[in-house]
Amino acid sequence: MEIQDEVDLLEPQESLTVSANSAVDRALSWLLDTQYEDGYWAGILESNACMEAEWLLCFHVLGIANHPMSRGLVQGLLQRQRADGSWDVYYGARAGDINTTVEVYAALRCQGYAADHPDIKRARDWIQLQGGVKQVRVFTRFWLALIGEWPWEETPNLPPEILFFPRWFPFNIYHFAAWARATLVPLCILSARRMVVPLNKKSCLQELFPEDRSAVVALGKKAGAWSTFFYHADRALKKYQRTFKRPPGRQQAIKMCLEWILRRQDADGAWGGIQPPWIYSLMALKAEGYPVTHPVMAKGLAALDAHWSYERPGGARFVQACESPVWDTLLSSFALLDCGFSCTSSSELRKAVDWILDQQVLLPGDWQQKLPTVSPGGWAFERANVHYPDVDDTAVALIVLAKVRPDYPDTARVNLAIERGLNWLFAMQCRNGGWGAFDKDNDKDLLTKIPFSDFGETIDPASVDVTAHVLEALGLLGYRTTHPAVAKALEFIRSEQENDGCWFGRWGVNYIYGTAAVLPALASLNMNMNQEFIRRAANWILGKQNNDGGWGESCASYMDDTQRGRGPSTASQTAWAMMSLLAVDGGTYAESLLRAETYLKTTQTPEGTWDEPYYTGTGFPGYGIGRREIKRQRSLQQHAELSRGFMINYNLYRHYFPLMALGRLAALRGA
Repeated sequence: MEIQDEVDLLEPQESLTVSANSAVDRALSWLLDTQYEDGYWAGILESNACMEAEWLLCFHVLGIANHPMSRGLVQGLLQRQRADGSWDVYYGARAGDINTTVEVYAALRCQGYAADHPDIKRARDWIQLQGGVKQVRVFTRFWLALIGEWPWEETPNLPPEILFFPRWFPFNIYHFAAWARATLVPLCILSARRMVVPLNKKSCLQELFPEDRSAVVALGKKAGAWSTFFYHADRALKKYQRTFKRPPGRQQAIKMCLEWILRRQDADGAWGGIQPPWIYSLMALKAEGYPVTHPVMAKGLAALDAHWSYERPGGARFVQACESPVWDTLLSSFALLDCGFSCTSSSELRKAVDWILDQQVLLPGDWQQKLPTVSPGGWAFERANVHYPDVDDTAVALIVLAKVRPDYPDTARVNLAIERGLNWLFAMQCRNGGWGAFDKDNDKDLLTKIPFSDFGETIDPASVDVTAHVLEALGLLGYRTTHPAVAKALEFIRSEQENDGCWFGRWGVNYIYGTAAVLPALASLNMNMNQEFIRRAANWILGKQNNDGGWGESCASYMDDTQRGRGPSTASQTAWAMMSLLAVDGGTYAESLLRAETYLKTTQTPEGTWDEPYYTGTGFPGYGIGRREIKRQRSLQQHAELSRGFMINYNLYRHYFPLMALGRLAALRGA
């Protein structure tokens, strides 16, 4: 087909235009109906069964018997058990996950399920087939230690004295990623206190240890010289602590950890905007003598009922690992703008922008440890997390504000918010030209070698997708490739391109997401989109289109290169691919776009949204260094099941991304 013929496909043919507009109208109606009164959107954030299992275990550790939520959490766990008896990390995973399965097993036994219960037996049989509990990660060992089923001696030593370490020292807590840091501090208290609340005799997990426990629980060495060094250093430190029951400065260190935790409780009662620091902080406070009736504890537990948990049919209750109202509101607003909405024509968009402006973080945070003279100005991802604004949300906030600035009634307010956000973003640029998520130059690989760091990422280096979103914002605000920060960022992006043309997705699945972040950013900078490296990326996207017209990519692609850009079609990934092609040349790729549009129209539900059980969001894919690895390392200790990873199904991704894509396609057609 000639290019001219393809371009004709983009003409507003009557039948196609009516159909497309109908799909957009239904999607817009659904989106506006789900907006909260205050102007924001908040979709459910689904993850894995560790969330519910760990809360059940936490209730046990806190001494909360028969919590009102327990029955629903148990029901949710049973609903998610796989046919082989295991639990997995993401929907459609090839195999179950040993860590999740052991934690769920322990939680169900804690709730009174007998060892010979059919569901328990199936889980135990599966665990033994995988080599037993000796295969579990550090975090799972911590949970087993808390309930008396694993010796604290065989968990990585986390001395609270870490808070004494100066900034120049490699193991200063501010060199850990924000999420790891906020989790590490309460764990230091639990580790130092060796807190144990044993299960009763009927619920203990002896059946998981058919052999000598000492052979099962020994903390193994990771491959590599540094890992071996840290293994022996960990053993030496434990010997020192056995000799000196109260090491000098221990009480002061615990007090500092406790104060650090108390200062960082979020307004809604949680910590860090995510589950791990929240749940470990509650238990650390318990270890220090705080009763569950203490205002800090009561506030932390109340958040669980307020908005973190949700119900599903069959009496099941689930708990979100995080909340995404800022992210969801930004992207929903972006979708409305792509569909031609403005602040003057839409009260819904105006309310959303008002809410977004109110969310700008103007308080100090951990990021200032490296940038003490920089003023705040970012946006956070979650509802009440002011301590950890992130670059990605800030970039998308600036995109939205740049688009609404011409018709928002209070121009001065928008300009001030943009100025503050820009100053913060420029200060957060890393030395390699990219941007990380929460901190500047948070990339000390040495931290990934310590025994504690076997669960995923402990550092937060620059990533292509975050960097691309910053560049898209800068382009919309008038910056071009000659600006030093932009030029440096483009060098970083070019250096990270894969040989076949795509880019790795750090915060979304996976190469489709990374590529879909880069191409619109380059277009925003008014770059020549006919350059070879750009066309190579677009053609990679084109070559991954499924027969049904959609695109999909499995979470397995983080470990299995044969799955790059491959998987069952999803609404969100189809939209990402469409926006990639539209950014490069909607005419050349018109036939592919028409097939994708047909896929979205035919899979749209009568209510106007889309069904998407697949996980297309990424908490972390389980790479120790937090970024792509050109050569897979055996030390990762995971396969396509992503035992070290944390994957996410953002329930609104299936909606606002297709709406963006359809809106942009309609705008290109002039429909």
